[in-house]
Amino acid sequence: MNPPAAAPDFLMAAGWGGAEIRPLAGDASFRRYFRVVEHDRTAILMDAPPPHEDPRPFINVARWLTGNGFAAPEILHEDLTEGLVLIQDFGDARMRETVDAAPESELRLYEEAIDLLIRLAGYPAAAELRPYSHAEYQREVSLLPEWYCPAVGLDVDLDGYRAAWDQALAPVLAGHTPVTVLRDYHVENIMLIDGSAETLGLLDFQDALAGHPAYDLVSLLQDARRDVPETLETAMLDRYKRITGAGDAFDVAYHVLGAQRNAKIVGIFTRLWKRDGKPRYPGLCPRVWTYLNRDLQHPALKPVADWFEANIPADMRGDPLTIAGSGATA
Repeated sequence: MNPPAAAPDFLMAAGWGGAEIRPLAGDASFRRYFRVVEHDRTAILMDAPPPHEDPRPFINVARWLTGNGFAAPEILHEDLTEGLVLIQDFGDARMRETVDAAPESELRLYEEAIDLLIRLAGYPAAAELRPYSHAEYQREVSLLPEWYCPAVGLDVDLDGYRAAWDQALAPVLAGHTPVTVLRDYHVENIMLIDGSAETLGLLDFQDALAGHPAYDLVSLLQDARRDVPETLETAMLDRYKRITGAGDAFDVAYHVLGAQRNAKIVGIFTRLWKRDGKPRYPGLCPRVWTYLNRDLQHPALKPVADWFEANIPADMRGDPLTIAGSGATA
């Protein structure tokens, strides 16, 4: 977590010359984050190194969000050639740690997070976003048979997998007005600004697309990194539908996109282990499989559920590292 070589000159140009640069965090991508400290002011330095990362989508979505009254970080300075962006510091109070430390705050904070999504769904999608297309959904779900299945020693029916998802996704893609879908909306990317629950700050939205409003709801309520009680998930989904007037079609979309997202995540977490040498991610897969198995019970997902029943036995749905190490076979 050494600062990029260009950071001192970048900070000088931004008016932060001589500021201290402290390591903050990395993530599952090539991006890294640092806190910049100068006397009594702080900011966050995002290192999004080209050609692996492009900070422009983050910058564009941040400005769209703030322009529509949402709390996204202000862009203080940018250097697209170096992939450096200086952004507003929302502090350290994440929704994740707040809820874990004070369980009595869980319901209230989740309600606020739901209400933010309801407001977000009231705006047409940001103009520069590409659509969350059928091809994109299929590309994402293909990550499960591409990475997870070989890792646990399964040879599966790829054509049948794609055909099952074609059937399940068809009703979701029809008949809804696209909204800005942040795509990684969960408690580790929601900040309580100034330690207060009055304003929820948004992070990690550089992969936003124009898609179905149910997707971000799934990201929050079927959280890959935190157990969300099924009772809380049901109550929050009911709250969203009650306030928006969404009906059965939204319920179908919620579960189809839940299964789609969770299949993708199982594939991504396996890839992070197998390709990128990050062995902590497979341990998150059992939680994701729990959500996925729950979604597959919805009637709209019967073709996909039938495929899973025929191709991935129940005892092969879990931590791929553990399953591979046990020598289990189908």
